[in-house]
Amino acid sequence: AFNLAKDVWSIDEGDLSYEDEAMRAHAKKMIFPIGEPNDKFAQYFTGKSFLAPVSTSQVGIFNVTFEPGCRNNWHIHHAKSGGGQILICIAGRGYYQEEGKEAVEMKPGDCVNILAEVKHWHGAAPDEWFSHLAIEVPGEKTSSEWCEIVTDEIYGKLK
Repeated sequence: AFNLAKDVWSIDEGDLSYEDEAMRAHAKKMIFPIGEPNDKFAQYFTGKSFLAPVSTSQVGIFNVTFEPGCRNNWHIHHAKSGGGQILICIAGRGYYQEEGKEAVEMKPGDCVNILAEVKHWHGAAPDEWFSHLAIEVPGEKTSSEWCEIVTDEIYGKLK
């Protein structure tokens, strides 16, 4: 279905408004838009990210795109019950890491289920754009706590 949709809504790479050639090429690999600069949350990211809402009704689903080397800060999704987040990689290559564990590489089709109260971060590989759908898991009394940046020392250990 994805390939059929891409054929029907085929966009020439030159038609995309992105100035960066690598960004245009990345955008062509996915059906969802890259979206607008993620200015509202920029303070919690190292590097540039972009945000495109896919659904804000019933369950929040957002396409988050990271330029190469971009990652968000460590953070925790709190909830009295339920809550958490699901990440589905839709293009490029990135990483997800829980505190105290090794980072996990994410490629298109990979899915990570993040339970509430788990400190973690996610972002692009150093040399590649990365996009994932971020799905907000419904819960009771949910909130997000943004913590410290992911240091170059931690990020530099990625393969």
